[in-house]
Amino acid sequence: MKQARTTNAEAEGLDDEADVSLMRQMERQPRWVGVPVRVFAFTFLLTLLCFAVALLLSILGTIIYSRIEHVAPNLMFAYRHIAFPFALSAGAVVLIVSLVAEIRSYRQSKILAAIERTATLNH
Repeated sequence: MKQARTTNAEAEGLDDEADVSLMRQMERQPRWVGVPVRVFAFTFLLTLLCFAVALLLSILGTIIYSRIEHVAPNLMFAYRHIAFPFALSAGAVVLIVSLVAEIRSYRQSKILAAIERTATLNH
């Protein structure tokens, strides 16, 4: 009688382990919804960073130029004609590169999850 209880408990334990394994596989599957979110967040942050760096360098360049030429510094020129176009072009490049990288990563994760799922079902 004790052996029967042990066997039932072991069987229930195996079912619990199978359920946990199945839940882990479901968690590992890649979600396509995360791709655009990561792409746009990364693009926004890098565009903002590029704008800040370009603005800093263009303001410093404008100030140096105004000191050399003995004219008033035109900081609006630094915003409009240097930093903003640079940030837009850098943002476009970052968007394309991160989109390609995320799509490749998503496809690879999807294939690896399918291989893992197949391997665990065959065991």
